[in-house]
Amino acid sequence: MAVLGYWDIRGLAHAIRLLLEYTETPYEDKLYSCGEAPDYDKSQWINEKEKLGLDFPNLPYFIDGPTKLTQSNAILRYIARKHNMCGETEEEKQRVDLLENQLMDLRMSFARLCYSPDFEKLKPAYLEQLPQKLQELSRFLGSRPWFAGQKITFVDFLAYDVLDQQRMFVPECPELKGNLARFLQRFEVGRAGTGTARGHRPVPAPSDSR
Repeated sequence: MAVLGYWDIRGLAHAIRLLLEYTETPYEDKLYSCGEAPDYDKSQWINEKEKLGLDFPNLPYFIDGPTKLTQSNAILRYIARKHNMCGETEEEKQRVDLLENQLMDLRMSFARLCYSPDFEKLKPAYLEQLPQKLQELSRFLGSRPWFAGQKITFVDFLAYDVLDQQRMFVPECPELKGNLARFLQRFEVGRAGTGTARGHRPVPAPSDSR
């Protein structure tokens, strides 16, 4: 059975868990605990990280037989390739590649905000630029059911994760209405929603460490 290792939070592993559930891939969800502030004891992971045979020891990691991967997007792509979920046409593959990186930019800017000791000071600037980022995603999705086209791909799992985080952070955000709201609903009510509200197993929380 494959093993997905990550902190006992949602974080970078959420989209991976959703994709594993969607593809009905059996896996062990190996969770590592991080201690409380101010020390944030990471000994659970540190004591194990060099013993797993990973080329670049980090969390999340994914071990599937002889395959040992880190980097969340590399893990997503590995799972997606097994199930033809990286796009079929050249245009779809380009959209997948583009959105994968665009979403990572938004994810990391949100993570920097959440982890910053100046959270309250930085929050207004983040909220000021968020509408434009969401408008761009809305235009990119257009009238398509999924971001690459007519068929779901792994970037839809990334998109759901990122947009759901923003929805929790700014519940009344007007840019999360319209086609982005329909995308989120489509994801949640379909088989892709396995592992969310309809899921087989609980999703670790909080969203990040805050």
